[in-house]
Amino acid sequence: MFESLTDKLSTVLRSIGGKSKLTEDNISEALTEVRKALLSADVHFRIAREFIDDVKASCLGQDVLKAVSPGQQVVKIINDELVRLLGEGNSEIKEDRPLRVLMVGLHGAGKTTTSAKLAKHLSKSGRKPMLVACDVYRPAAIDQLEFLAKQENFSFYADRGNQDVPAIARAGWESSKSHGSDLVIFDTAGRLQIDDELVSELEDLKRKIDPHEILLVADSALGQEAVNVAKTFNERLGLTGIILTKTDGDARGGAALSMKKVTGAPIKFIGTGEKIDEFETFHPDRLASRILGMGDVVSLVEKAQEHFDEEESARMAEKMLKAEFDFEDFLAQMKQMKKLGSMGSIAKMLPGMGNVQVGDKEEAALGRHEAIILSMTKQERKFPRIIGGSRRKRIADGAGVQIRDVNLLIKQFSQMQKMMRKMKGGKMKQLMNAFGGGGGMPDLEGMDPKQLARLAKQFK
Repeated sequence: MFESLTDKLSTVLRSIGGKSKLTEDNISEALTEVRKALLSADVHFRIAREFIDDVKASCLGQDVLKAVSPGQQVVKIINDELVRLLGEGNSEIKEDRPLRVLMVGLHGAGKTTTSAKLAKHLSKSGRKPMLVACDVYRPAAIDQLEFLAKQENFSFYADRGNQDVPAIARAGWESSKSHGSDLVIFDTAGRLQIDDELVSELEDLKRKIDPHEILLVADSALGQEAVNVAKTFNERLGLTGIILTKTDGDARGGAALSMKKVTGAPIKFIGTGEKIDEFETFHPDRLASRILGMGDVVSLVEKAQEHFDEEESARMAEKMLKAEFDFEDFLAQMKQMKKLGSMGSIAKMLPGMGNVQVGDKEEAALGRHEAIILSMTKQERKFPRIIGGSRRKRIADGAGVQIRDVNLLIKQFSQMQKMMRKMKGGKMKQLMNAFGGGGGMPDLEGMDPKQLARLAKQFK
């Protein structure tokens, strides 16, 4: 999501970045292009116009600081306005226990899966969820929700012989008390916003269970139609928040930039993939940073903290210090990295990498490496030097690759081991300390170029 918008905004901001002075003419010229970029991203035309007017007023109303270039100042203003448009500050879900959450939205938005994702996400903070099936219209909707509940060991309630949705919801709430659940999520049927009968049913359901949260689950590809959808649901039900789904797809992002403005209801969560744990709390400032191609290192660090085993990472760092890193360790590191997502999704979180395309070729190369290592015996992973010609053929056949792929991986790994042995002890420790002490990502942005040059010279 937002790739097209990011590309276009980056081009516009580069064009104004070289200006020595901000004038009404060059600002207007740049903002005309920004407006076109917003419209092409399916942002509602009224919201795009208001956004541009606000940015222009801020640009012309500020003195250019001597410490920054005019272009940098425009980036800062656009970033601030994007944060404001998306909703300033974190919009956390309510703390009530038990917490009743009503999920509403259109057909195909992904409410059932999102209900389970939300339950999984909130269970990490100690909540005990129950999922209540209130979609009596879509074939297999109840079965899907039950499967997801069993998969995650959540409590589940359904009444397959009943068509009275408000009554099912109330019975589910009562059932949650006997299960000791402090989070009850009601999955409702998808509907058209103009379907008065079904929306009226939701109003009845709301009166029956008095939910603390009413969350609109919206497909991020809705575009300008997002405004009408959000407005109708908000007027009839009084939304407390929005969940954007399918943000990992090719949606242009207009929904995210339109819904908050129209409803006043904050975007609280985003679905970032199909897996049940690909679900994140929404941070307007971080998304604004991604849109402008400035990355989102905070979210990347949070993901790493959630998925990485600290003891395992410390053990790996120690093995690298002693030059004892082998294929077994390399495989473990690859598995840890895969928990963060695809290479492309990680690249988008790094500053300056938003426009770098990490495609199928790079992902396939990692897949080949993993298959090759998995085709080795444990002894071969520990001692790669024993892998002769016949073993290499067996490994290649087992991994479904060419022998040259096996040769290349072993050669690259051998070169890495040689470098580790040369740098064993003091120099390796010095390098790792320079990179933050734990073998993590080097802080290249904060490191002086001369320091980098000195390091490179030292470790030749």
